[in-house]
Amino acid sequence: MQIFINTYGTYLHVKDEMFEIRVRESKQEKFKTNHIAAHKITSFVVSKGAAITTDAIALALRHNIDIVVVENDGHPMGRFWHSKLGSTTKIRKQQLEASLNQEGIRWVKTWIGEKLANQSEYLIDLAKHREKLRNELQEKAKKIQEYRSRIEELEGKQVSEIAEMLRAMEGNAGRVYFEGLSQSIPKEFKFDGRSFRPAKDAFNAMLNYAYGVLYSRVERALMLAGLDPYVGFMHRDDYNMKSLVFDFIEPYRIHAERCVFGMFSTKKVNKAFFNEITGGVSLNQDGKPVLVEHFVKYLDQDQIRYLGRNQSRSNALQMDAHKFANSLIGKV
Repeated sequence: MQIFINTYGTYLHVKDEMFEIRVRESKQEKFKTNHIAAHKITSFVVSKGAAITTDAIALALRHNIDIVVVENDGHPMGRFWHSKLGSTTKIRKQQLEASLNQEGIRWVKTWIGEKLANQSEYLIDLAKHREKLRNELQEKAKKIQEYRSRIEELEGKQVSEIAEMLRAMEGNAGRVYFEGLSQSIPKEFKFDGRSFRPAKDAFNAMLNYAYGVLYSRVERALMLAGLDPYVGFMHRDDYNMKSLVFDFIEPYRIHAERCVFGMFSTKKVNKAFFNEITGGVSLNQDGKPVLVEHFVKYLDQDQIRYLGRNQSRSNALQMDAHKFANSLIGKV
């Protein structure tokens, strides 16, 4: 279970070896108190304005519970996590080596290729229910597949040699894809491409928050698999940049996109969920719980067919992270 703490003034501490969460919606209301056993929780996602005791942090660490502190737009700022590696250092050594050779290229092409395949497939799905847009959406899906093929044809000895072309084709495909989503969304929520920090429109505000949730999930999955989130293959090794998170997340962005777009197209979103801010739009305290409820259900409860078994999307992501780590040390 993932617990989201978004209400200002929420207090998380320990009582009787259980987490106690005290929250109230306004100063006029009494505190509501919830007690949750540690073994039922996988992570806390906490917005600014909450208080956490060191006892609560210690209890979380003892039970491998992740505590992620997020910005107002859902982007992770940092996390409390124990100092153990959780696996052999051999994985990290091989990860570093792969980041500098052709194995890195193979993985980057795989991740971006899957991302573009997901985008293309989603536009084809949308086209089935939009007769007037059908031809145009199918044409866009085809265009994205062409970019995917061109990425497959790229060759080099290490990622840096083809990184510029990879980014160009990934970016071009993304513009085609989000143009298709904007054409398909209800009129009042149409948007002009991707925007963030701040989002320029309601769709991007909600999608950015969902991506933020996904970033924290991906980082956790990588750490549990024994990988170093800071040693990426494609994204730059900038100061404090979790490059591997930004690389590995690519095939899973579709989870946020399908969930958020589905909420808009089925009228589960209204304009009261958003506030106007300087230069853009933000998801407010009414909108965040609605998104979180839908997205967590989509990730953790809804089942997909994966490797011949029914799995949650979260489990599938974790299995992929382990598979990637094992492949680096030759176990796959």
